Amino acid sequence: MPWDQVPFFLFIIFTVYTMLPFQLWYAVVLSAISSLSHILVLTLRLTTYSVDSTQYLTNQLLSNAVVFLCGSAVGAFHKVLMEKTLRQTFQDTLRCLSMRMKLEIEKRQQENLLQSVLPVYISMKMKLAIMERLQDCKDKEEQQRLVKDNNFHSLYVKRHENVSILYADIVGFTRLASDCSPKELVIMLNELFGKFDQIAKENECMRIKILGDCYYCVSGLPVSLPRHAKNCVKMGLDMCEAIKQVREATGVDINMRVGVHSGNVLCGVIGLRKWQFDVWSHDVTLANHMESGGLPGRVHITEATLKHLNKAYEVEEGNGHLRDSYLNELKIKTYLVIDPRVSNFSASFLNDGLKMRASVRMTRYLESWGAVKPFAHLQSRDGFSTDAIVNGKPRHMVRYRGMFLGAFSALQYSVYCCILSLIACGVFLRVSFELKVLFLTLASTTYYIIIFSSSKDYFKAYGDFLHAQINSSCNDSRWDPNPLLPASFIVCRFAFQNEYCFRQDFLLKYKNRTEQDEIETRENLNRLLLENVLPAHVATLFVGENKKNEDLYYKSYDCVCVMFASVPDFKEFYTECDINKEGLECLRLLNEIIADFDELLSKPKFSGVEKIKTIGSTYMAAAGLSGTPGQENNQQAQIGNVVEFAIAMMGKLDGINRHSFNTFRLRVGINHGPVIAGVIGARKPQYDIWGNTVNVASRMESTGELGKIQVTEETSEVLQELGYSCECRGLINVKGKGELKTFFVCTDMSKQLGMGLS
Repeated sequence: MPWDQVPFFLFIIFTVYTMLPFQLWYAVVLSAISSLSHILVLTLRLTTYSVDSTQYLTNQLLSNAVVFLCGSAVGAFHKVLMEKTLRQTFQDTLRCLSMRMKLEIEKRQQENLLQSVLPVYISMKMKLAIMERLQDCKDKEEQQRLVKDNNFHSLYVKRHENVSILYADIVGFTRLASDCSPKELVIMLNELFGKFDQIAKENECMRIKILGDCYYCVSGLPVSLPRHAKNCVKMGLDMCEAIKQVREATGVDINMRVGVHSGNVLCGVIGLRKWQFDVWSHDVTLANHMESGGLPGRVHITEATLKHLNKAYEVEEGNGHLRDSYLNELKIKTYLVIDPRVSNFSASFLNDGLKMRASVRMTRYLESWGAVKPFAHLQSRDGFSTDAIVNGKPRHMVRYRGMFLGAFSALQYSVYCCILSLIACGVFLRVSFELKVLFLTLASTTYYIIIFSSSKDYFKAYGDFLHAQINSSCNDSRWDPNPLLPASFIVCRFAFQNEYCFRQDFLLKYKNRTEQDEIETRENLNRLLLENVLPAHVATLFVGENKKNEDLYYKSYDCVCVMFASVPDFKEFYTECDINKEGLECLRLLNEIIADFDELLSKPKFSGVEKIKTIGSTYMAAAGLSGTPGQENNQQAQIGNVVEFAIAMMGKLDGINRHSFNTFRLRVGINHGPVIAGVIGARKPQYDIWGNTVNVASRMESTGELGKIQVTEETSEVLQELGYSCECRGLINVKGKGELKTFFVCTDMSKQLGMGLS
């Protein structure tokens, strides 16, 4: 009969859409082929053997086509719905995995970078403290409240005894740097300090900080070393030898002046931003003066260091008190170490090199050293690729299966319509499984009551007709189970499986959202830690998918406003005795001062001000380095922001004085002009700025007066255009610059004009 194979082909259509792993258009094509094959074969058979009229044949074939079309539509809708759900879940899962893997890569990069700048025990302690605060404070308002309730900031400082401190300065480098391009300067500094880092590693010394062309390190940190004095002296001699080779090979008149002292230090990190490991103590100050009171090409040591050498080196009188007033005041006896080595370095490079500029000769010679470039330790990271997650392109996934049990005989088209309606309801209705079962039960019961009661004779006649057509073994075919009952069961099973899968998808999406929130929190933590090592616009170049570890970072700026602000009174305040835990409590107060200064940077008004570093009790900052479009040309706004920042710092210091019963005053120097910015250091990358503008700004601070802001004549002209009142100080003698005309900014007037920070 025309309808005999309809259930079987409906089963094929639903199998294609629900069980086979085909894409939608593949499934549509296959279902169309199966439907057309049935219609074509049935057409040929009925036109050949049937005596029915053409109108009857057309109606039968059209009815079959409508049934197949409806079944294909329901199956296609189910496949689209499932694929959309699966695709969304898959994409969410893939995105979560991608973010997790990306975060792990950035986390390793950030941790390596952080631990290259800070000792492990300090970096881990600081990270745990930040994570605890983030976990305790869920929203920004609560975080701000917690910050306001905290009267003191965390102090990460520890005392170490029996260490040696080395300070080294490149003599003649300032004159050489003035002849360099930005690229040449950064390459030169990176190669030189990269070589020094290598020497420090060989001699078990820890580089602390780079201050312009000054390099200082400590031996005996963080683990005590019995050979700390010998390590520093050996490193100083190696540095002098390295500079000697550079001088002989390039013909550039530079040298190394080294000072070493042995004693005790307080080491750690202070402040809230731009963390840098540093050391403090009277012994550190003495080591600094040993360098300034030394001689080029020699290692200048104190008597304390000489005692730790145990006659490992021959020495001669140093007479450092004749060259440095601090050494003369303390009556420090000093010595110069005699280098036992004789250099056999051949200066064959010199003949051709003298024809080039000094900076070019230096650059080419230092490049031949092949020193490790910044962030090279971050290059050996597993590359991130979304393809690696799934080993190729994401394959089609089918997790939902539907199945019809067996083929049904003697279906009538009314039964087909009921079955299609039940299946469509099972697919379209977005209700719970229990409601679907209730609906299908009512629908099936209603069908049996209505159909069998109204068409009982019809079904009996149809059974007799089949009995006459086939074997006697089918004489009970009239009592064959109606296909609606198994269809209802299958639809219930189908609905239950769909709901189960939807529940699993919901739980998976919920888990993905939870993990994504955790990932965002960890990512914010990593970004916070990273931006406390490097400026935000620089950190993105070295960490993450866009890292450029192979290249040095350098950039020249036409106009940057540089500020140095110090608390000179802190040197007199700092003492080392049992009452203040050998200076630890003094550093706690300095930490409060620096941290309060750092908090000012979080205000929108000072978003363009970048903290560069702290040098003891001196705070260095600059404006115009962030790379914000249009900001570089707004010179007046930069200078005004820096002056306002200095005024705000004075206000913060006054508040600390009221609470601590001190009389600290700030001494500020400001200058603006062109600078060169870059990242140097092979194993400990450090962001810094160089140039005549920086040197003059430093001199404005060191030659200034307490409680005042001293600026150059060019800077004062800009400030007067902004409405500030500047008082001419006159001509002052500036080291290396001769006599300069300077001005004091009238901070009281600026406050009256409403420019101060409330």
